[in-house]
Amino acid sequence: MKKLILFVSFCSLFVRLSYAQQQDSLENERLARMINLSEVVVRTDINVPRFIDRVKNDTTFYKAFKTLHVLGFTSLNEIRIVDKKGRQKASLQSKTRQNRADGCRTMDVLSETTQGDFYKNNRSYNYYTAELYAGLFFTNGKVCGEDNVVKGTSFDAKGKSGTAKHKEQLKMLFFNPGKKIPGIPFIGNKINIFDPDVAAYYDFLIDQEEYEGNPCYLFSIKAKENLSPGERDKIVIDNMITWFDAKTMEVMARNYSLSYDAGAYDFDVTMEVQMTKFGEHLVPKTLRYKGNWDVVFKKRERGMFTATLFDFTN
Repeated sequence: MKKLILFVSFCSLFVRLSYAQQQDSLENERLARMINLSEVVVRTDINVPRFIDRVKNDTTFYKAFKTLHVLGFTSLNEIRIVDKKGRQKASLQSKTRQNRADGCRTMDVLSETTQGDFYKNNRSYNYYTAELYAGLFFTNGKVCGEDNVVKGTSFDAKGKSGTAKHKEQLKMLFFNPGKKIPGIPFIGNKINIFDPDVAAYYDFLIDQEEYEGNPCYLFSIKAKENLSPGERDKIVIDNMITWFDAKTMEVMARNYSLSYDAGAYDFDVTMEVQMTKFGEHLVPKTLRYKGNWDVVFKKRERGMFTATLFDFTN
């Protein structure tokens, strides 16, 4: 009886997986018909549904940032907080060095200058923009036992609350742009631009272009012009351009802007990320961010930062 139950369970799982794969394939086929191809790409006879599948399931972007946890590097850090007139309220400029030894990472602050109320009295950050930056590029104390494996990794805000929940949702937004984010009121489904129903509000283009001398596929997503107010309310990702290495399909650069006004909160964010290769590793070399956030019960925050990473070591 136990073997029969296991067999039935296995068959049921197999059927569900097969159905999901079939639905995903049909969705890719439908989405492929919405995508424009440049003349150069048309001549390559590219398999568009397969290309879409590679884009939707990309892990190279996230892996590049996770790889920062297993390497040493030097970082030039600039963070600025401004008021509504663009006047600087607080800032940090620093140079840091992450060290990696015996499976652990630590960080040395080589130089630092701050202005305004960047820090609280206990040296914790006074601004959410600074917390976001620190989570990406700073090491607090000694951190051990990390790796850069991304297979099987998933972001999940379930069970988290407050700042921890918001950070997890920001990771999902940052590392998986274009995928549904559960738990964010009003926009969770609207950001799923690979859903053909959401994709109907966008113009898609696949082109070929060199990035730093390497042939790349340029995948462009932009909200359609002349949308009605009701249709515009369904837009969260205003535009996103990604350069994929033509041979490896690794993300070599990505620019995107997102905005939304849900009443209880609103945001307007732009980011530019440039990658480089260190040996076999793909790693970020430059990240520029500009964000304007207003969340209920919190003060509006306008922040920007630039990270420049170099001198990578194993």
